[in-house]
Order: sequence, then C-alpha cells, then structure tokens
Amino acid sequence: MIGNSPARRRTLLAAAAGLVVAPWAAGTAHAAVPKVYLDPGHGGTDSGAVGNGLTEKALTLAIALQTRDILKASWNVDVRMSRTSDVTRSLTYRTDDANAWGATIFVSIHINAGGGTGFESYRYPGTTGNTAALHSAVHSRVLSGMRSVGSVTDRGLKTANFHVLRETAMPAVLTENLFIDTVADANLLKNAAFITATARGHANGIVSYLGL
Repeated sequence: MIGNSPARRRTLLAAAAGLVVAPWAAGTAHAAVPKVYLDPGHGGTDSGAVGNGLTEKALTLAIALQTRDILKASWNVDVRMSRTSDVTRSLTYRTDDANAWGATIFVSIHINAGGGTGFESYRYPGTTGNTAALHSAVHSRVLSGMRSVGSVTDRGLKTANFHVLRETAMPAVLTENLFIDTVADANLLKNAAFITATARGHANGIVSYLGL
C-alpha cells in the first residue's frame, strides 16, 4: 500500500486481528516516549516478607533496578522508580508520584509469602483493555524468564483490590515473584542469574506491551 510504513502495517494487522494496540505502537515520528514507573515493594522501615535469610525489600529493589537498567540500555523509554535505595515509601506516595509524573504504565514488584510456591501477578478487578494486555504481556514473559533458570509453578493471572492497582491512573500490574518462606523458591531468589532473568522478563513484558 502506498505510503504505508512497516510499523503502520503491523499496527493495522494487529488491529484486524483484534489485538489491543497501545497508542504509541504505530511508531509515528513524534510519538511521546513511554514513561515506565517501576515500584519496588516495601523498603526502609517496612521490610516486607522475610524468610530463609532474605528480605522482600532487598529483592524487589534488586529486580527493579535491573529492570530499569535493561530497559534504558536497549529501548527509548523514560523510567522512574518509587525508590532506588532502602527508603520508606507510603502506598499513597507511590501512586501519587506515578500519577503526577504522568506514567504510561505502572509495574509494582513484590515477593510472596505464606508457604506456597511459584509466580503470580495481579491487576485491579474489572479492568480490561490495555490493563489486561499489560498484565498478560508481563506475566507470560516473567514466567518465561524465570523458567530459563529453574522450575517455577505458574499460579496464574489474578485480580485484587490493592492500593497501587486501584489508585493509579494508568494501566497497572503487580507481580509476586516466588515465595520467600519456601526453601526451593528462596534458593532460586538467592541465585543472581535468576534475579537477572526475572528482571529481564519484566523488561521484555513491558516493551512487548508498548510495542517497542
């Protein structure tokens, strides 16, 4: 078709197939740079879950920092984080900060506890469209990344009335990356290669959703 760029053709084909396409996926010359907000759970006086010599706040920060670095190294995105060190951030701070910044998407990173095993992720109940598309993209690619290093149970895509999912003004997801109080999961979380694979999974899911 005359005047139809490859990027536009991909967008039109995706639309014809009934896929959700982010507004910037058409690759227009003046499209805004996507703004990715990463939220490492807990921090500072709030350690999050603890077990097997690990703390949730340290693991979430490690995954988020690597996710940021992978994104910045390979794609044209802006990345902002709710924290980049071991500081205390309220839930309200996290969502207000993302909303005020005008984030395109919000990804909150956590570690589970309670004696289970495996990976699960969440979006706000009743959300569809772009939020569901982000959820699916991140979930599948994080799981794939994890499984490149070890055996991980898929606990599924879920919904929950979490503050960071309810009070954000943009598509938002929350990941629960294994169980800190389960020995087999904790052993994977102690593996540097697993943390990197988990971060790369988050990055790959984000850029897949953004159409980059």
